[in-house]
Amino acid sequence: MIYFIYGEDSYRAKMKLEEIILGYKKVHQSGLNLIYINAGEKGFNDFYGNLKINSMFSEKKLIVLKNVFENTKFQEGFLENVKELGDIKDIIVVYEDCALDQRTKLFKALQKCAKCQEFDYLQPAMLKKWVAKEFSAQGGPASGWEKTRINSDALELLVNFTGRDLWQMANEINKLSNYKAGSVVQKEDVELLVKPNIENDIFKTIDALVSQDKKSALFLLHKHLDDGDAPLKLLSMITYQFRTLLVIKELQDKKEPYGAIAKKSGLHPFVVQKNYYLCNRFSIEKLKKIYQKIFQIDSDIKTGKIEPELALDLLLTEI
Repeated sequence: MIYFIYGEDSYRAKMKLEEIILGYKKVHQSGLNLIYINAGEKGFNDFYGNLKINSMFSEKKLIVLKNVFENTKFQEGFLENVKELGDIKDIIVVYEDCALDQRTKLFKALQKCAKCQEFDYLQPAMLKKWVAKEFSAQGGPASGWEKTRINSDALELLVNFTGRDLWQMANEINKLSNYKAGSVVQKEDVELLVKPNIENDIFKTIDALVSQDKKSALFLLHKHLDDGDAPLKLLSMITYQFRTLLVIKELQDKKEPYGAIAKKSGLHPFVVQKNYYLCNRFSIEKLKKIYQKIFQIDSDIKTGKIEPELALDLLLTEI
């Protein structure tokens, strides 16, 4: 049997993998036939050899394969034997915690022969439901206090501060739940304990600029300045964001297909996906002018010609 778990939401993908492993351990308690293989570093024969070795306890094996899509030779071996692999009694989990090129032969083969589950980032409405559910799972009789809840204002702010990163979100939920100990999390609690995700806010800042909502862009920027984030750190994030947009836009203008942009740019597929639609709202000439302006402002700050905070304000108003 083959399971295929993949998607950009690495948190929920990992939780699904752990659910499968936990279910396996309940039945096969020795744990001696739970095997992890990094296919990016191992050959197909290493994996295939593990399948052929008979268990001394006659236990069903669970083999977790990661990074199969990074190793062309491994993929070739897997494809040659995919029918046999799907029919064996052992469990194979192909696990990839990122977006994948769905045009590859391996992806298409897995779609046909494996139990597949994709974990995309949750849309806002579903994300809020997920957060509320996670809060309700905190506490209860075993912990000695009532279940924790979060009100709508606090939930909205928490999602805005953290974004789609469920790894950070899970940490914040745990922190807020411990702080409130079974009562209701309020907006003031989020403001007190949760630091906004700077990368997420910089992205939202640029999104606001593109939408000509400069008031929101300035608000987001000054929220970080008020929290003590260094102006040069913020400028470096803005620089990175526009450099990324410029790289993607240049490949867009060369008519490169979406799936090829990550490979040719060297950017993570998630970064490409997140910025792809923003590029459609800029011309290549506009992005080059903005990037030159950022470079000039960076130089002016470092040579003492302008105060950093004023420079950031000017940059945002002139974009």
